[in-house]
Amino acid sequence: MPEQFILIPGRTSTQGTTLNEGKYTDGYVNETGTLQMNAEDMQRLGIADGESVRVWNDFGEVTVPVTTARKDELPSGLLFISYGDKSSRLMGGETHGSGMPDSKGLDVWLEKSGES
Repeated sequence: MPEQFILIPGRTSTQGTTLNEGKYTDGYVNETGTLQMNAEDMQRLGIADGESVRVWNDFGEVTVPVTTARKDELPSGLLFISYGDKSSRLMGGETHGSGMPDSKGLDVWLEKSGES
């Protein structure tokens, strides 16, 4: 059964390092395409590290692997993914005149995917 979460895309130091090597390297693609989730949320939903989840909202949908976030970095109910192709699919086009679409605090639904 799907559950609602808040997704917070952002930048990571690993993303910055791998960007220097190129956006199509395995490191960069992995960093921008892996969702971080609170361990308690993962346990409650029966999701293990490396399993895939489907995340969606009114703007789009992605299926991504999950990794456990450090407890002190990501409280229950929040999800994190690095800025990139996957996170962009969940952002709307409204920029409120800033040139940057809303990219923080995105309401999303999540469920375990049949993909691995």
